[in-house]
Amino acid sequence: MTSIIIAIDGYSSTGKGTFAVEIARRLGILYLDSGALYRTVTLYALKNGHIEWNGEIHDRRLQEDILLGRVEISVMPRRDGTMRVFLSDEDVSARIRELEVARNVSAIATLPFVRNFVDEQLHRLGAKGCVMDGRDIGTAVFPNADLKIFMTADAEIRAQRRVKQMEEAGQHPRFEDILKNVQERDYIDSHRAMNPLRKADDAIVLDNSHMTVEEQMVWLDGILRERFNISLL
Repeated sequence: MTSIIIAIDGYSSTGKGTFAVEIARRLGILYLDSGALYRTVTLYALKNGHIEWNGEIHDRRLQEDILLGRVEISVMPRRDGTMRVFLSDEDVSARIRELEVARNVSAIATLPFVRNFVDEQLHRLGAKGCVMDGRDIGTAVFPNADLKIFMTADAEIRAQRRVKQMEEAGQHPRFEDILKNVQERDYIDSHRAMNPLRKADDAIVLDNSHMTVEEQMVWLDGILRERFNISLL
């Protein structure tokens, strides 16, 4: 098993998670979903009344809970390489994918104390080698990662992917609502004050608008062979 650190950044719903999980599975290394941790903090804030109906965040109350250790997040790998997420003792892996969380996660993720909290967890978990996806992994969390990839895709294609994912989970979203959410998240993520979404100078861009997962594996295999003499295929 290699100890390589691969940082995958990019826009929401570009398939970063699917891409990262498959890489981790094939290389036999740990997969970490940074976005899942931000979503879990967001779910905690919603459950505990730290987010009002109009989106107002009671950030001082949330910060106090984090400082006092009340936000207890743990992860557990599945056999298929994906990651289960727990809030205290509750498996929230499905709940953090619901639209209410999606509507609020970008605002929660702009809070410096939340980003510091999540970064601490990611550093601890991924220090010995991992594939990690998110929005600032290559620029803030692991700026010295061995390989950095920045993923992008057309907004409408990303919205279609998100709708399909939610329908498979038994939800019934409207495409227009999901597209609006994708576009809003793009703007918020790119304009936040702390660690905004951007491509690291040494990252390789992957536009997967019209690529299958296997085609993405072939693309990455060539890079891994050339740089590290390892293969995914």
